Amino acid sequence: MTKSEVTLESILQSVPQGAESVFPKAEYEARLDKLRARMKEKGFDLVLLSGPENVFYLCGQQTPGYYTFQSLCVPASGEPFHVVRALEAPNAKLNTHITDITGYADDENPAAVLAAAIKKRGWQGKRVAIDQSGWFLTINLYNRLIAECGPLLDCTGIVEPSRRVKSSLETGQMEKSGLANDAGMRAGLAVTRAGSTENDIASAIMGASIKAGGEYVGMEPFVTSGPRSGIPHTTWRRRKIEPGDVTVLETSACYNRYHVASFRTVACGKIPQLALDMYKVCAEGLEAAIDKLRVGNTCADVHNAVQAIIDKNGFTAGYRKRTGYSMGISFAPDWGEGNILSLFRGVDVPLEPGMVFHVPITLREYNKWTVAVSETVMVTEKGPKTFSTISRELVQA
Repeated sequence: MTKSEVTLESILQSVPQGAESVFPKAEYEARLDKLRARMKEKGFDLVLLSGPENVFYLCGQQTPGYYTFQSLCVPASGEPFHVVRALEAPNAKLNTHITDITGYADDENPAAVLAAAIKKRGWQGKRVAIDQSGWFLTINLYNRLIAECGPLLDCTGIVEPSRRVKSSLETGQMEKSGLANDAGMRAGLAVTRAGSTENDIASAIMGASIKAGGEYVGMEPFVTSGPRSGIPHTTWRRRKIEPGDVTVLETSACYNRYHVASFRTVACGKIPQLALDMYKVCAEGLEAAIDKLRVGNTCADVHNAVQAIIDKNGFTAGYRKRTGYSMGISFAPDWGEGNILSLFRGVDVPLEPGMVFHVPITLREYNKWTVAVSETVMVTEKGPKTFSTISRELVQA
């Protein structure tokens, strides 16, 4: 065979099936069985899933090239098939146990290729549903798919309930992520002092986390100091730490796409008494949240316990957010699973063993400072379990 005759099929033949799969095939089969049970309830014959987190959860496919359209197609009975960019097809075979992989060329319309795959396998005219929330399911692709296949049912949110509760294999990945995150946080805290720059700190965090086994994360760490720290979601931008600055570090690490995050606050020299008082309230709020993360309580119970402490101390106006969000599988642009489950008022979902949440308790004086502390916490039968071993005391530098 000449180079010009090399086909995708011949390339795939050289790739070992599932050699880099995170989990054994049985784990994915159990997840697919849960999905098929929901499909049966809804009366769906085939579901089309494109969100990278859901695709990874169900089959293990992971690649930085998730920004191109893909569709994991799961029938109510029988084996799934996967439509991906041809460049990513070898990755899909390496990472998954799926043997039916279709790759589309860069000059082909992904929706047209997906439609052809659906027709070829005899699913056109059946009850086919699509998850409309996928990051990279554009309006143009959706419209083309409808034009090719006819109307599709909506299965948005059909996978996410299964992702709320992590299996022991999943929490094992999060344990390793927690170790990498602690390594990054410790390295960042060690260089957070007057004279260092935010870039120095960010570099230390990321280098140590990666060296400890971490992978590319769903979102960059937040490293912000002085007045900049008083603006939500600012991160490193070369500023030099000055005496009297409050500096906050919010870090995350990833291990096999499973994330753990944490927040710590550093006082560089003497900081205002109000900032110290606010930090004490944050620490008290976090302790209350952790204590409530027990089987028998609801997500709302956790938030309400924290909100009561915030209100009691007169900081109600500064706490305009949910108390936490689910953690687990993530790809950029986020490290959390906030679309799956939140710790917030009105979320009366019972807590179950295996649920994991990042619980960031933050208070700020806008354009002056932010103080914050957090943990990633797992609900267990024996009580809450945190993934970090780093002290939650305010760090004095």
